[in-house]
Amino acid sequence: MAPGRKSSIRPLLGAHMPIAGGVAEAPARGHQVGCQCIQIFTKSARQWAGKPYTEEEVKTFRQRQKEAGIAIVVAHDSYLLNLGAPDTRLRKRSVAGFIDELERCEMLGIPNLIAHPGSHVGSGEAAGIRTIARSIDEVHAACPGYKVRITLELTAGQGTNLGCSFDQMRRIFDSVKRSELLRLCIDTEHAFAAGYDLRTQEGYERAFGELADMIGIERVAAFHLNDSKKPLGSRVDRHEHIGKGQMGLEPFRRLLNDPRFGGLPMCLETPKGPDLKEDVENLATLRALFACGHQ
Repeated sequence: MAPGRKSSIRPLLGAHMPIAGGVAEAPARGHQVGCQCIQIFTKSARQWAGKPYTEEEVKTFRQRQKEAGIAIVVAHDSYLLNLGAPDTRLRKRSVAGFIDELERCEMLGIPNLIAHPGSHVGSGEAAGIRTIARSIDEVHAACPGYKVRITLELTAGQGTNLGCSFDQMRRIFDSVKRSELLRLCIDTEHAFAAGYDLRTQEGYERAFGELADMIGIERVAAFHLNDSKKPLGSRVDRHEHIGKGQMGLEPFRRLLNDPRFGGLPMCLETPKGPDLKEDVENLATLRALFACGHQ
C-alpha cells in the first residue's frame, strides 16, 4: 500500500508493563490501562541472574495474555548487558545473559527481544560494530531454531552507544552472519535525539526513506512511542509524555496513520507512577490522533 493511502489496519497500542510479582502479572496490568500490546522485562532488569521459570508460571502467563486480549507481547533486555563491550569478561557475561533472555522469550511465546545494540566504551565505532556482530553471532549459534527474533533498537547515540542512525544500524546488520534473523525497533525519542526531525512531513519522509534504502521497512517489528525532553539532535535519552515534549503531536499523528506500520506493536515508555494513570492518558492521546487521521 502506498504511504499516502489510509489503512484499515489499526496500530497495536500499549505500554511497558511492570512485572512485580512475576511476569504473569503483566498482561492484566496491560488490560487495566487499555493496552492491545505490552512490553515487559523477562526478569529484573537490575540483576544479572533471575530465577528460572516454572512450567506453571509459563502456562499462567500464556493463559493470562489470552484472557487479557493482549495481541502481542514484546520484551526488552536488561540494561546491564553490553554486547559491544571491549572488556572480554563483560562481553561474555552479556552474551550469556542475552541467551538466557532469549530462552525466556521462547518459553513465553514472545516474538521479539528488543535490545540496544551495545556501546563501544572507547574502542571506537568500527571495533564496537565488529564486537556487537560477534556477540550476536554467538547468540544465534547458541539458539538454533528459535522463533524469537533479536530486535535491535535505534538509539539516541548517548555516550558511546551505537545504533543511532540507520546507516550505523545497517553496518551492524551487514556484519552479522545470520542478519536475515534480525529485526528493528524504532524509538521515536531516540530517533529525534539522534537528529531525525519527525516533526515535519519532509523530515519524516527523509527519515523513513533512509530506513527503506538502508535496512528495509519490512525489517521493522516494533516501535517505542515517546516524546522528548531534550531538543532535536541532543543525543540525550530522556522520554516525555506524548505531545508534552520537544516533538509535539504531529510525529505521532503521522506514524499512527502510516499504513506501512499498521498492525505493529507500538509501546509507550513514558514516565509513570504506580497506578499507571499516565499510560491511560497517553494511550487516549494516541488513539485520538489515529481517529483524527481517519476522519
